[in-house]
Amino acid sequence: QVQLVESGGGLVQAGGSLRLSCAANGRTFSSYAMGWFRQAPGKEREFVAAITWSGSSTYYADSVKGRFTISRDNAKNTMYLQMNSLKPEDTAVYYCAAASTRILVLPLTPRYWGQGTQVTVSS
Repeated sequence: QVQLVESGGGLVQAGGSLRLSCAANGRTFSSYAMGWFRQAPGKEREFVAAITWSGSSTYYADSVKGRFTISRDNAKNTMYLQMNSLKPEDTAVYYCAAASTRILVLPLTPRYWGQGTQVTVSS
């Protein structure tokens, strides 16, 4: 069982930056490929970014490529999402997710989810 807790959301103006964090419990954090998803009001949850267990490879949705950076620190049991050049259309609840295995298979199919953190970008 993995428990995931997101933090770092908030209100920011367009063009600004935020860094989300996802803290995981347990000693098996490095056993999971992980990712970020988001859900805007009235829309389905969508994939944002994914990262392999080692952090050596990353993948992004086209809508965030070049603006967002996913990373992880296995020693701290924490994953991050650095979001730059934010746009109003990035407004959503952002969810941290962990796959059931170390191997990253796209599309990422999470086994574990965090509770979400709200990101609001004003124009």
